Amino acid sequence: MNSFWKNKNVLITGVTGFIGGNLAKNILNFDGNIFGIIRNENPNSYLFHEGINKKIRLINGDLSDQNFLLNTITEQQIDIIFHLAAQVEVGVGLINPFLTFETNVRGTYNLMEACRIAKKSGQNIESIVVASSDKAYGEYPIDKMPYRETYPLLPKYPYDTSKACADMICNSYSIEEYGLPIIITRFANIYGPGQMNFSAIVPDSIRSALGYSIFEPRSDGSMVRDFIFSNDVCELYMLIAQELSNNPEKLSGQIFNAGSNDPIDMKSLIIKIYNKLENSKDLKVVLNKMEGKKTKGEIQHQHMSFDKVYEYFDWKPKNSIDEGIEKSVKWYRKILNK
Repeated sequence: MNSFWKNKNVLITGVTGFIGGNLAKNILNFDGNIFGIIRNENPNSYLFHEGINKKIRLINGDLSDQNFLLNTITEQQIDIIFHLAAQVEVGVGLINPFLTFETNVRGTYNLMEACRIAKKSGQNIESIVVASSDKAYGEYPIDKMPYRETYPLLPKYPYDTSKACADMICNSYSIEEYGLPIIITRFANIYGPGQMNFSAIVPDSIRSALGYSIFEPRSDGSMVRDFIFSNDVCELYMLIAQELSNNPEKLSGQIFNAGSNDPIDMKSLIIKIYNKLENSKDLKVVLNKMEGKKTKGEIQHQHMSFDKVYEYFDWKPKNSIDEGIEKSVKWYRKILNK
């Protein structure tokens, strides 16, 4: 992988997100040139915490501006694109569906159209990797789990619908008429160092168990989810982009799911984190608050399989949930202590 990334011009949308920052850091280790699109600087992001921002080229702009995207892709002679930018909050989607659709749908077709025009003008874009979500599938019964790439998309809520729409738009740009080399990825819940969105359950639980906040559960903990560690995701993104570049005829238009193949209910996850930090006192309070608590706009049972990516690329996650939590706790101890 080392020689492939050397001097590649890589564009990352959503570079200030925690996966964007982790991915930039990983590609820099292989001497790639990173260009990140930002609307504004976020000093609390992983990108700035780790000083990665000083090693890449940040370009101020917005996904709603198609000309800006086209100019960025052509002027910087971009080889590889990771489209990670999105409004990712399920709750925000319920409160403000318009914002969610504008960001996730309009932002995606603007980027795809800019890529189409750039390719038509002669630029060689080798790979476009699009970050979708397991929620694009909508809700299936437990006996249909894990999600399979062949399942029809049945979204119900605004966030889920926005990701499903974006996926179909990307697929339409991978057809023969346009020939863009696109792969859509639908991963389980990603966690790990750099996740500063404390509405997510792993960082929220760790921060609270460390005594920096009070955990407020949103449900009774019965919902089942799948989790995948951030560095595993970054390695898979890079592998997919490289393989797509080497074999676009075979891989363009493909969809790949990835998870741990080991789902867990939210109550068990919270218990695992609080026990890891030896905080039984606060755990009892949290469990009492969870009793009988219901939530809206959330799918009850979701988990993913990495069977297809293993078949195609011989990939599987390296970090178990226990290993990932241990690494996450170590990072949050350091960062929250500051």
